Amino acid sequence: MWYVYVLRSLQDGTHYTGFTGDLRQRLEEHNAGKVTSTKDRKPFELVYYEASRNQKDALHRERYLKSTYGKRYIKNRLSHDLEC
Repeated sequence: MWYVYVLRSLQDGTHYTGFTGDLRQRLEEHNAGKVTSTKDRKPFELVYYEASRNQKDALHRERYLKSTYGKRYIKNRLSHDLEC
């Protein structure tokens, strides 16, 4: 399985979208500061993920979620969570 995920920085509240074959391991890497693009914004919490059966589909979905429409989709999807 391949996963597309959205993390929220507990430091500044920003979101990060990525994809991986091992979601637990990747979240640990983000929180350990081993990912260059997120090391200055840790710690993170997982706020959303989707599973795909192949890497190509997951990569396509990641690209969509990083687009303007995809960001709007995530914002709507998490609207109740963001109110907390």
